[in-house]
Amino acid sequence: MPISNDLIDQLLQDCHSPQDLLGESGLLKELTKRLAEQVLEAEMDIHLGYAKHDPAGNNSGNSRNGKTESPRIN
Repeated sequence: MPISNDLIDQLLQDCHSPQDLLGESGLLKELTKRLAEQVLEAEMDIHLGYAKHDPAGNNSGNSRNGKTESPRIN
């Protein structure tokens, strides 16, 4: 899936220094984190055989145990 130049420009618009892009709370770290989270969620859907919040998982014996939002790491 190609990423448009407009999307890249939008993501980089607030990056004014290398730290904004590569630093501890920079764009690259945030993109990597979000991508990993989405991949893990998709993997869980495939493993369990149903999507998050789907009633098919209710009392199935192999259901999600739930989670809470973890504090954001900066």
